[in-house]
Amino acid sequence: MQKILSLLLLGCGLLLAQPPSGIAIRNARIVTGSGPILQKGTVVLRNGLIDAVGENVTIPTDAWVINGEGMTVYPGLIDALSTIGITDAAATPGSARPAATPGAPAATVSRGPEDRPLTTSWLKAADLINTTDRRIESARNQGFTSAITWPRRGIFAGQGAVINLAGDKSNDMIIVPSTGQYLALVNGGFGAGYPASLMGSISYIRQIYVDADRYARIKKQYADNPRGLNRPEYDRALEGVLESQRLLLPANRRVEITRMISFSKELKRPTVLYGLQEGYLALDALQAAGLPVLINLKWPEKAREVDPENIESLKVLEVRDKAATTPAELAKKGVKFAFYADGIDQPADILKAVRKAMQAGLSEADALKAMTITPAEIFGFADRLGSIEKGKIGNLVVTKGGIFDEKPAIQHVFIDGVKYDPAPDTQTPAAAGARATGGGKEQEQQ
Repeated sequence: MQKILSLLLLGCGLLLAQPPSGIAIRNARIVTGSGPILQKGTVVLRNGLIDAVGENVTIPTDAWVINGEGMTVYPGLIDALSTIGITDAAATPGSARPAATPGAPAATVSRGPEDRPLTTSWLKAADLINTTDRRIESARNQGFTSAITWPRRGIFAGQGAVINLAGDKSNDMIIVPSTGQYLALVNGGFGAGYPASLMGSISYIRQIYVDADRYARIKKQYADNPRGLNRPEYDRALEGVLESQRLLLPANRRVEITRMISFSKELKRPTVLYGLQEGYLALDALQAAGLPVLINLKWPEKAREVDPENIESLKVLEVRDKAATTPAELAKKGVKFAFYADGIDQPADILKAVRKAMQAGLSEADALKAMTITPAEIFGFADRLGSIEKGKIGNLVVTKGGIFDEKPAIQHVFIDGVKYDPAPDTQTPAAAGARATGGGKEQEQQ
């Protein structure tokens, strides 16, 4: 009898130890991102997905319940152009022959386009994710639940991936394994080999796409009727280009914006422009082009160490003053834009940069869209992320006060329906990394 009782108690203990099959956040203000704001609603998460959202939601009896009174629930934030998770993929400014990326050819002086200089188009960010990257947890603590991360070395750097910022294995983090090809205009100057100039870089990109079109035609011809034809030689650089659904082109200054708009028409590929800090100077051109854009939140600022005798030009001062107006002006023109945070070291400074754009005229609703649903639309995964809707992935941010407040109080972050509570600011990095299994993962009954 005693043995039976012990087994029953053990069975009850195991049942109590099981994670909940659902989590409900009730009586919270819910900013859905795709519909009206619910002033007092409920969100139910089950099996990693949003199971229900609304003002009159029946909470499952087996769900853990979080009292959301006085809290606001937002869709998880998305960084639209990042290197998070790829620990050695950051670009090396001004470098003609960047350090090796895994899988890249050895750095040599190129003699011409046939050498495929600075090209690793076949690389996939999805294959390079390192779950130990400390930036993953840092970004998550600031409300970011996803990022579109990219290899960043060379001209054709490789293919981006949409990742969730949590997971015990890199495979767990991948949402979309290939989102497009990252391009940059880099060169080493004369004497460093081809391409040695901006014109050379543009010519090289043009040649790659000419070669890719020819390569695709030959492959199709051979696949349709191979008899009597020599098989086409495999070219992994062109395979990577053809596989890419869209391309990213750099366009920060006004002249670059107009140049890349024209170049995108020539290449005839779906294109996204990135940079755009002088976008306020090219509003009509951007509106007419209809291209989506990614705006860098690293606003121009005066260098900390500068020669006091050096008088800055009126142009420099104007860009520093006006750059943050670009998002508001693009919103007025109906140009689709998303934010990214290249060059901002501290994740907390990202929302500070967004507030600067809001002070320059950007509405809170448009600011939130630029960090949630719009990047999802631009890169084709809005059916999975970007808003709080039934059936989408359970990525949420729960705050006290507004997420764009000067000091946002982030209470909980949900990724794939799992709750992560940000580490207190006073914790040391070592303690923060060890505070819970999975770098802050928690499943607690509220």
